[in-house]
Amino acid sequence: QVRLQEAGPDRLNASQTLTLVCTVSGGSIIASAYTWYWVRQAPGKGLAWIGWLTGRGEIAYSPSLKSRATITRDSSKSQFTLLLTSVTPEDTGVYYCARTENEKGYDYWGQGIQVTVSS
Repeated sequence: QVRLQEAGPDRLNASQTLTLVCTVSGGSIIASAYTWYWVRQAPGKGLAWIGWLTGRGEIAYSPSLKSRATITRDSSKSQFTLLLTSVTPEDTGVYYCARTENEKGYDYWGQGIQVTVSS
């Protein structure tokens, strides 16, 4: 059974850098069939993807966050990480890591982590 687990701070101040780690168990993060996502949901809004990382190591970011987001991978720990710089209260929300297989819909999600940014 595949399991994803997010870890990171639940509160930050504006201008700080948010670092979230997703640990994957039960599946390989370097397998070419999978793409690993960071997704967030702001209060009262829908899901919005932040970026993705393929098993081959390709990375892409949402245009609105590209200048502030970085995704990295540590395959030895089966983890991938999101760094989001210069956070503002608008970055408040629940952050999820998730997986797709062969570019189909999301099939596994982490439980999510609530992040609150104070001004």
